Amino acid sequence: MSGQAKPLPERIASRIARLGPMTLAEYMTAALCDADHGYYMTGEPFGAGGDFITAPEISQMFGEMIGLWCAETWGRMGAPDPFHFIELGPGRGTLMADALRAAGAVPGFLEAARLHLVEISPALRTRQSETLKAAGASLIALPKWHDSLASVPGGPLLLIANEFFDALPVRQFVRCREAGALSWRERLVTLSENRETLAFALGPATIKATALLPPEAAGVPAGGIFEISPTSAALAGEIGARITQDGGAALIVDYGAARPSGEATLQGVRRHARHDILEAPGQADLTAHVDFAALTRAAGVAGARAWGPVPQGTFLASLGIAARARTLTRAASPKQGQEIAAAMDRLIGPALMGELFKVLAFAHPTLGRLAGFPLDDATLGA
Repeated sequence: MSGQAKPLPERIASRIARLGPMTLAEYMTAALCDADHGYYMTGEPFGAGGDFITAPEISQMFGEMIGLWCAETWGRMGAPDPFHFIELGPGRGTLMADALRAAGAVPGFLEAARLHLVEISPALRTRQSETLKAAGASLIALPKWHDSLASVPGGPLLLIANEFFDALPVRQFVRCREAGALSWRERLVTLSENRETLAFALGPATIKATALLPPEAAGVPAGGIFEISPTSAALAGEIGARITQDGGAALIVDYGAARPSGEATLQGVRRHARHDILEAPGQADLTAHVDFAALTRAAGVAGARAWGPVPQGTFLASLGIAARARTLTRAASPKQGQEIAAAMDRLIGPALMGELFKVLAFAHPTLGRLAGFPLDDATLGA
């Protein structure tokens, strides 16, 4: 971190004063990824002592199920050797460590895997390295880190992304009724009247704004908000193109509705509680529901086949998480057994993560049905 860098709120305010209001996507990028003060660049937000807990931190069972899915899919791919095993936004490295341990039960998987972690935070890269070393991941070569998927070499791949897309920047458009007609205006971040704090504002009604929105936005009533994430769609298209060209599959686990709701979902999270989006940028997470339909369209245009999304609970149950919980419980103390049961309920329970979180997969069209996805849930980029 540069000792000369001004505080992030001051720099954002200065940028707005010079150039005018910024989009929410620009604001999110600064708040989360600024090299000196970005939320993901300066600390470790995961776990009970951080701001939120992700599924891999709840139980080893989550990562193990993902690892077994990857090993099974690798077999469907014809067990290519070598292949690129990629994780986007690996957090503390917990998911990958658990996945490697489980997938290592399949002969040849670890020997064939070339591990790539897409992570922009130097601090998190260090933590990921420590986690993998502590977990005995010397069975596989230590990963190569990348700032983006673009620098991962070509070739057959398996890619996982858990709670990654929800942190990618979104833009919000507000449906307005003016002079008896409906129009779209983009929600922007500007300075308040006293120019001391940040505030929301609406941009002008333009044809360009309307052109950015998908057909389903037409049904949003006056006062409604439609969110889009061009960054997410572009990445899904990039993943789909890589899979179509080189073979393989991608597994995306995140939260949101199967179809966009026409409501604002962007929120700030700090210390496991809601936080004002515009307050203390860089010190809180900013996250929005994932538009799985938009991801599916983008990957489908690139030629990949999409499976799902299906609820996380359905997916994990079909992979055998209950059997894994029983195995762990047999070697556990009564208290540990209760913790294992509580963790499984949190991961698959409909009232907890089981329904809100969804699992979506992209695969080469010739790969066939993927584990965890009912055959009638398959779509072809529709």
